Amino acid sequence: MLATVLVLVENVNAYLPHLEQLGLRLILAQTPSARAQAIKTHAVEIDAVLTRGPLGLTAQEIEALPRLQIICVIGAGYEQVDLQAASNRGIAVTTGAGVNASSVADHALALLLAVVRGIPQADAAVRQGHWPKVTRPSVAGLRLGILGLGAVGQAIARRCAQGLDMPVSYHSRQPRPEHPYRFYPTLLEMARDIDLLVIATPGGADTRHLVDHKVLQALGPEGFLVNVARASVVDSEALLQALEQRQIAGAALDVFDDEPQVPQRLKCLDNVVLTPHVAGLSPQASRDTVEKAGQNLLAHFSGQPLLTPLALPLPDHP
Repeated sequence: MLATVLVLVENVNAYLPHLEQLGLRLILAQTPSARAQAIKTHAVEIDAVLTRGPLGLTAQEIEALPRLQIICVIGAGYEQVDLQAASNRGIAVTTGAGVNASSVADHALALLLAVVRGIPQADAAVRQGHWPKVTRPSVAGLRLGILGLGAVGQAIARRCAQGLDMPVSYHSRQPRPEHPYRFYPTLLEMARDIDLLVIATPGGADTRHLVDHKVLQALGPEGFLVNVARASVVDSEALLQALEQRQIAGAALDVFDDEPQVPQRLKCLDNVVLTPHVAGLSPQASRDTVEKAGQNLLAHFSGQPLLTPLALPLPDHP
């Protein structure tokens, strides 16, 4: 047996045999109660943890696992993993950044088309026996702004620029001159010049509420917002007010602050499209994320360099 892995991720079970084939022993703990019990019961056995950004791993949990050597995060986000606690213990952290980019980009495109063309509302109307002739904007030519030009942002940009004839611009921490899209040094400036804002940046303290009342105001009454990243990037109260008061035309959301709870105020609106945090889920993405985690685990326990290590903060002890 190579090592024992605590699996907290709840949606990749079909692909977990791949890890077992590598010689890894798995302990499944995919609910909060099972997680607490597994850490209590198997603490001295666990060498690695497989998690994802919203599930994370707390400092208290890290402290409770004396043999823990590596945390593998599925997907790009790692906002609920205590990186400082990991660094203090010398525990490696890896991510699956980019592995599910195609799936997330596909879903972003679907949401974009659905909210701009009013697809859910039209579908509901026909099912109820109505035949409304509602005029909706054409997507071609609408100006797209992407917040974050990582693997997901790039995949969205390619689809929209090459497939939908949309002028694409972006805002990120640094310009990416290797890409042919217009860079804006501030999000507010970009919001003034676009029709659609797609959020594709990681969550966490650095991006919390980047999309606030001012940005939504700048987006304007004919602007749309699509979020396939993390809910924390958007000030949810400001977004609700903007939607209720028609300060923006609509929003399509795959992520929410308190999942799976969705505010009733959102559910009552006719200018939103809502999906249950499924943008990154596809058979291909699930398979590839598990395989990437397996490659990192195999590398670590074989003394080889990690494939996708995360840079950690310096330890906060002498």
